[in-house]
Amino acid sequence: MRIFREESRAGRRFLERLIHRGERIPLRVERSVRKILSEVRRRGDEALVDFTRRFDCPDFTADRLRVSEEEIRNAYREVSPELLSALRLAIENVRAFHERQREESWFFTREGVFLGQMVRPVASAGLYVPGGAGGQTPLVSTVVMTAVPARVAGVERIVMVSPPDREGRLHPALLVAAAECGVTEIYRVGSAWAIGALAYGTETIAPVSVIAGPGNIYVTVAKKLLYGEVGVDLVAGPSEVLIVADESAPPEHLAWDLLAQAEHDPLATAVLLTPSWRLARRVREALAGALPRLPRREVAEASLRKRGGLVVTRSLESAIDLANRVAPEHLELAVADPFALLPRIRNAGAVFLGHHTPEALGDYVAGPNHVLPTLGAARFTSALSVSVFLKKTGLLSYEAAALRREGPAVLTLAETEGLSAHAEAVRVRLRNSP
Repeated sequence: MRIFREESRAGRRFLERLIHRGERIPLRVERSVRKILSEVRRRGDEALVDFTRRFDCPDFTADRLRVSEEEIRNAYREVSPELLSALRLAIENVRAFHERQREESWFFTREGVFLGQMVRPVASAGLYVPGGAGGQTPLVSTVVMTAVPARVAGVERIVMVSPPDREGRLHPALLVAAAECGVTEIYRVGSAWAIGALAYGTETIAPVSVIAGPGNIYVTVAKKLLYGEVGVDLVAGPSEVLIVADESAPPEHLAWDLLAQAEHDPLATAVLLTPSWRLARRVREALAGALPRLPRREVAEASLRKRGGLVVTRSLESAIDLANRVAPEHLELAVADPFALLPRIRNAGAVFLGHHTPEALGDYVAGPNHVLPTLGAARFTSALSVSVFLKKTGLLSYEAAALRREGPAVLTLAETEGLSAHAEAVRVRLRNSP
């Protein structure tokens, strides 16, 4: 992994690429996704089966789309007590965190005017859970992080989709996680055609109001293209971590935290910012020692080589300034006094404070959501939350006296904008008002 000095020419180039790391969607991918969505809209289940046979399970049939209650019951026999216990701890912690995001309807009055905001859950939510190495690495944490906030919001119909393995199965751990989280329907279907089914509906899958959950570039493009037809949570890119560290940080901790992101995807980003050249060298040595022990070594190596970097900054303050410009998905403050730096953090999807808070905690059991903005989107948006599954409706009611008092201002504003019908809608009421 390369070491850069912030002020060097190579360091400046690396940091500029990091700050302006937006992903350009290849035209061929967008064209492919548009064709897939068109097929799903036109042919429904038939298209889902054809795509699933082509890419996932060669002998797939339409009657296998929906997972049965019996399959879910059987799945419980295939998971260990330890996994079930870990799932329940994660669900409990994630629910406790998201319960604090609940929003209530509110109302107030002013001199004959009733105003308010009515908060209601969406009718249905579709959750996308990636396949995870052909079904061999079930992403149970994604089930928890998407289903729990939907359930807390009060969504009645929660639908999960995930691509089947070559035998047409979903991993039993996914089924158990979904059942524990209150998912009401589970379908064996993935990629862009699953997103199309959730948006348009098919003979088997009824359409939903909101789609949430991470996925590959085809899933991401499908969500982007379908926004408006259906609500979506985030349009996100590959995972990323930025670590700001000082000499108090153990190099082994930092190395494994960088690898925890790098093992996700060759396109993942893992970067360390530190004012200490000595620490940067020791982290690089720790990475060299840890990589041979990593089962996903090739993936991690590709990520670190293409997108990783150890940057020696002019100061800790400079590292914080750079972190705000990068606006990372995950930001670790691996410093002696992280809470002293926290007030200076403006842009990050989630912040991990101190030497005993690895990003992996946030992925699984801590409580905050791990579906986070990437590619600098933390400058203007937030993690998946309960609010994604809520609608807010403004309420207003005027008494006659209030209309007489405030109506003339409407006349002035409407006529300024050249909207005479707006003005007349108020004027006719003022003429007829007692």
